[in-house]
Amino acid sequence: QVQLVESGGGLVQAGGSLRLSCARSGSGVIIGTMGWYRQAPGKQRELVATITSGGSTNYADSVKGRFTISRDNAKNILYLQMNSLKPEDTAVYVCNARGYRTVPPPTPSDDWGQGTQVTVSS
Repeated sequence: QVQLVESGGGLVQAGGSLRLSCARSGSGVIIGTMGWYRQAPGKQRELVATITSGGSTNYADSVKGRFTISRDNAKNILYLQMNSLKPEDTAVYVCNARGYRTVPPPTPSDDWGQGTQVTVSS
């Protein structure tokens, strides 16, 4: 019902910047909170940042002050601006959207993108 496609990943030097985008398409779901998660090899998926429909944000301590999450509801795009990148930020970054389906009976919706690779070299 909802499709999420990430873009903007790549290879950068430590200290560099990247901006990730997540384009949402489809219908039948009212989106509440969107967020970015990441998973490095051999590690569990972890929260990077979330943003509610009202614009409230939440960040992992490891990225606070360096990353900024934002959303353009008119264009259905979620962004993650990543500055001062560190090798520890290397991971597959995945977009997430939570909400509820509009067709009765209402049910929760939790959708994930395929991910985009971010690699930060020393």
